[in-house]
Amino acid sequence: MSLTLGAAPTSGRLDRPPARPSRVRSRASVLRRWVSPVAIVLVWQLLSSAGVIEPRTLAAPIDIARRALELTQDGTLVEATLTSLRRVALGFVIGGAIGTALAVVAGLWRVGEDAIDPPMQMLRTLPHFGLIPLFIIWFGIGETPKITLIAMGVAFPLYLNTFAGIRGIDRRMIEAARSMNLTWTQRLRHVVIPGALPQTLTGLRQSLGIAWLSLIVAETVSAKSGLGFLITDAREFLETDVIVVGLTVYALLGLATDAVVRAFERRALAWRS
Repeated sequence: MSLTLGAAPTSGRLDRPPARPSRVRSRASVLRRWVSPVAIVLVWQLLSSAGVIEPRTLAAPIDIARRALELTQDGTLVEATLTSLRRVALGFVIGGAIGTALAVVAGLWRVGEDAIDPPMQMLRTLPHFGLIPLFIIWFGIGETPKITLIAMGVAFPLYLNTFAGIRGIDRRMIEAARSMNLTWTQRLRHVVIPGALPQTLTGLRQSLGIAWLSLIVAETVSAKSGLGFLITDAREFLETDVIVVGLTVYALLGLATDAVVRAFERRALAWRS
């Protein structure tokens, strides 16, 4: 007696469910995220056209776009943007190098932590506006106080996150590296840096955000160029369209730099996926 378990498949391959349209869903998600911003701008324009929002209070989106085009064509907006970018870049490089170096020293050696962590914890609570008068007395009203302010804003998030990342490394991995007779440089390269990298990149994103906030503070005080100066000068003449243009450029630059870091983070941490 034979027992039939089931009919053989008619083809040489098993039927598989159709692949999920991930790209279609991704595009739909991007489009959905644009719905609310576009709706806000449309309502804003309608209220401005109806006279509910006065131009002296807030310019209409069409007027803001027209003024942005004018400022771009005459070079004012481009020059101010490049000046602000240069300040952020210098402050970010200086502050990032200092914050990361201090975090490595404090994270790897207990003596370094005792010497570095207390003053860093105290300094990070100081408000930027409270430091401006002191920086002007020390450095004058040139570029130095502005870049110093940005560097301070960048250093602390990188320090805190990198320090936490180093201290969060599994000690068994460090002991294993020692048992393999790896040198200090090799342990730093193969254990410490990969272990602390996720936290460091988080601190990097936070630092970029604070860098732009620090720039706004720095450029609205004793500045003669940059986006902050453009906004301050427009405030004196109640030009709300120019103010919104400057703030929009600030926001777009912040989003762009954050997107760059996120792309680098995806590539650097591809091993976690």
